[in-house]
Amino acid sequence: MSTLQIAADVKTKLNALHATLAQAISRKGDVCLTCSFQAEDVLLAKLAVELDARIPILFLDTGYHFAETYAYRDRIAREWNLNLINLLPEKTVAEQEAAFGILYQSAPDRCCALRKVEPLFKAVAQYRVWLTGLRREQARSRAALEESAMFALPGGRQVLKLAPLAAWTTRDVWHACEELQIPLLPLYARGYSSIGCEPCTSLPLDPNDPRSGRWGGHKVECGIHIEAESRQDSRPAS
Repeated sequence: MSTLQIAADVKTKLNALHATLAQAISRKGDVCLTCSFQAEDVLLAKLAVELDARIPILFLDTGYHFAETYAYRDRIAREWNLNLINLLPEKTVAEQEAAFGILYQSAPDRCCALRKVEPLFKAVAQYRVWLTGLRREQARSRAALEESAMFALPGGRQVLKLAPLAAWTTRDVWHACEELQIPLLPLYARGYSSIGCEPCTSLPLDPNDPRSGRWGGHKVECGIHIEAESRQDSRPAS
């Protein structure tokens, strides 16, 4: 595909994305957008705030992020005047480590549950629609990702979870960000392809798997995109 064809294809996808977001955001007060400040999420945030400047942008502040992530978050939030909501775990990093040790080493699933899953689900439960930057190409675990689906939270509450970038490729995202002049998280320039908490993020172990640098390759999901029912079903019998 030529450069001109790629540009035309991305423009078509951007138009469709804008229409999808406009429809979702028309439900004022009922919509939130989760943002890790990776490329997909920042692209969604850019378009979303043009439609509704006060849409809640939820960021999971685990206390373990790269310094570059925090600096970039603060820059984008300031320059775009985001309605940024930093979601904090119940315990600070120091409190958690004093109580349980270094969980990201000994029990990474529990660390993710405490610092990401619990605060996010609690926050998302306040809305009817949850916008995400998930894409099928990101990981094998997301290959069957639907663009629109009901998502069960703990306690039985359901929210409409939208992934309007589900069918987008990495190339699409990067071309769209270039087209819209969106600056990207500097860690990409250092070779990172999927960026989470610093202790659990490395350069990709497999060049064909963008999430292979997460959790030392031992897992690919933190749990925030796993429904409460599925999480319980996957627990071993006692």
